[in-house]
Order: sequence, then structure tokens, then C-alpha cells
Amino acid sequence: MSDQPHCSATQRAATRSSHQTRVGSATCSRRTFARRLTGLALVATTGMAATGCASHQYGHMLASDDKDMVGSHAAGAATWNPLVDESVAKLLSRCPPSVQPAGFVPGEMMAPAIDGSVTPALSTGPATVCFIGLENRSAEELVDFKEQLYERIDSQINGAQTFRSISRRMVDAALRETRMRPDSLYLPENRSIFAAALGRQGTPVDYLLYGTITTGTTDRNKSTQRDYLLTLEMVNLHSGDYLKESAKIRKGYHKTRAGKWWNFGLFDQADG
Repeated sequence: MSDQPHCSATQRAATRSSHQTRVGSATCSRRTFARRLTGLALVATTGMAATGCASHQYGHMLASDDKDMVGSHAAGAATWNPLVDESVAKLLSRCPPSVQPAGFVPGEMMAPAIDGSVTPALSTGPATVCFIGLENRSAEELVDFKEQLYERIDSQINGAQTFRSISRRMVDAALRETRMRPDSLYLPENRSIFAAALGRQGTPVDYLLYGTITTGTTDRNKSTQRDYLLTLEMVNLHSGDYLKESAKIRKGYHKTRAGKWWNFGLFDQADG
């Protein structure tokens, strides 16, 4: 009988020791798990931050027959390139290929006159076009497209058989020399001074070319229609006469993909 309490106390001590051991092991396991979880969270956070900073971007080459991208917030290549192509083609088709005949070119064929004498043939040659600049009066910033539009227009003029354009560097130098703004060349006396400045550089001028970009915006709730207009004006430097041609492209902007069908769908419901 006297041994039972002793055994019970011993058993209770062993039980407490075993329980403390299990509690200690569980506490260590929880601490280890917490440390590992914290480490994983730190790694994940660091990885997300690194991914956000890197902002991976992928590129691919476009073939010549691939479609141009349609900008989601502003005009882009799909808008500007057709505008330039159409307006330049329409303008050059209306302008006379030569303004005044050039003089006799040595070595050219002689044309017989009525009395039988031989007279030199006249060489007309291509008309020279001075592209003054492209003015942006639209609701959008052209950013890097402005320079590209200038070069595209200039290249297409040079590509025509009956026209050739004057170097932009010469045009800028003549404007600086005469201290004139592009719009001041509408006055006859200013045109003469400007033409004389270019003539001293060996580049006679037949036409002055001005380009203007404008937009018209129509809002309907969360959708917008924007009309882009590129106008080219060709001024005859000798007579002051001018021709004007333009090209227009309409474009819709919407907050959702369904906006296109809601405003320009099957039932022509683009009303207020």
C-alpha cells in the first residue's frame, strides 16, 4: 500500500515530463513552420517586386503585309499612314507637273521650226516643292509621329516623277536667314525674299507645301468618335495660286469591347 502513492507520483512525474516534451516539440514545430512560412512569404514578395520592376516585354518582327496596330487611346500607324498616302496622291495628281519651262539644255535634240531652221527643245523637268512644315491643331500630341509624318510626305513627293522636294536643312537655313515664320510666306514680298534665299543655295522653288492636322471629337456616354483630317496646301510661288486636298479617317474609342457593337452595331443606333 505504501508503494502505490510512490508509483503514482512517479508515473505522474513521467507523464508530466512526457507531456512537456510533446508540448516543447509542438512549440518548436510551430516556430519552425512559422519561420519557414515567413521565409517563403519574403521570397514571394521579393519575386513579385522583382517581376514588377522588370516588367517583361516581348517583341516580334512584322512582315510588310502585316496589318498596322490600331491604337487604343490615340491615333497610330493605322490612322496616319493612310491619311498621308491619300492626301499626297490626291494633291500631286491635281498640281501641274511643271510651273515654267527651263532653258535650253546642251546636247538635247533640236526641233525643226516651220521655216526649216533648227531650234533648241525646251526641257521642263520636275517641279521643285518646298515643304514648309506640318502643323498640329488636333486634340492629340503627335509625339514621335510628327517627324515620321514629315519624312513620309517628303519621301512620297520625291518618289513622284514630276516633282522633287528641297532638302529640309536648306529650308530651315533659309527661314533662319530671312527670320520668317512659315505662315508669313503667304505674303508675296516675303515669298520673293524666301525664294531668293533658297536660290542663292542653288535650289529654285516652284511650290510651297503646308500640312495641317485637325481633329473633331464626338462623345456619347463612355464612347468617343474622333475624326482625323490631314490637309495639304500647295502654293504656287510664282502666281500665288494654291490647291488644297485632304484625307479623313474616323475612329471610335470605347471603354469596353461591347462599345463598338452598341454604338456602331447592326441597327445603326449611334444616336444620342
